Amino acid sequence: MPAAIQELLSILNLEELEHNLYRGRSPQVKWQRVFGGQTIAQALVAAQRTVEPDRHVHSLHGYFMRPGDITVPIVYEVDRIRDGSSFTTRRVVAIQHGHAIFSLEASFQLDEPGLEYQMPMPLDVPAPETLKSQRELLQEASHVPDMIRMFWAKERPLELRPVYAEHYSSRDKLPPLQKVWIRLTGPVPNDRAVRTAVLAYLSDMTLLDTATFAHGRGIFDPDIQAASLDHAMWFHREHSLDGWLLYTQDSPSTSGARGFTRGAIYAQDGTLIASVAQEGLIRLRTKPTT
Repeated sequence: MPAAIQELLSILNLEELEHNLYRGRSPQVKWQRVFGGQTIAQALVAAQRTVEPDRHVHSLHGYFMRPGDITVPIVYEVDRIRDGSSFTTRRVVAIQHGHAIFSLEASFQLDEPGLEYQMPMPLDVPAPETLKSQRELLQEASHVPDMIRMFWAKERPLELRPVYAEHYSSRDKLPPLQKVWIRLTGPVPNDRAVRTAVLAYLSDMTLLDTATFAHGRGIFDPDIQAASLDHAMWFHREHSLDGWLLYTQDSPSTSGARGFTRGAIYAQDGTLIASVAQEGLIRLRTKPTT
């Protein structure tokens, strides 16, 4: 198994400190803050640890309040809000340095049969094998800071192949749309709870970037301050996460120094696995007065 996948599974294996209390760590990388997808996934794992194994998450809603510090562990405190006959609800607060940095509510359900329908996967999408990886595009882009290039050049648990590459090489105003093929670089255990946490982890990849396209800007531009504010996710169908996943994204609105984005995650065979929505800070930095 690739080392990056082993590391991802390791950080999702939380340490139990006490009843309803768990501790997670961050990979030690040269980065300013904890990756938002990691916090979402770890909070979900903490909630899962307090739920009967026959109940599976169908939705989660989280709010980011402070940037996470990669140098110290994150403590996750779980509130067992409700255990119903079909649904279970949990609230999780992630704490560092005595302060909440993230909160999550998640709802779990027994598997039930019912009506079936899904929006079809877009058909006009090139195969991932025909596209350049995000790593290659970032290396070629002239406006990406060297620190970002080095960060993405390291071994990662995910491979990303964007369908649209214009925003890596241009600052033209582009449609606020994005499609990205994503593939894990190794297998994950045949464990539904683990696979769901991994899916939550990858759902934060590239999503907020889409809110900058209509403005001819990029998430790494020096005059942009960007950060996730909230994250919502709905899990529609179980999937093994082997092979490529297509992450389609759009951004219907930017206003008030915030960008709103939506996403849908499809298996390569067209199965809709999950839907995502996120709002993030997209703030123009102002130069200090002299």
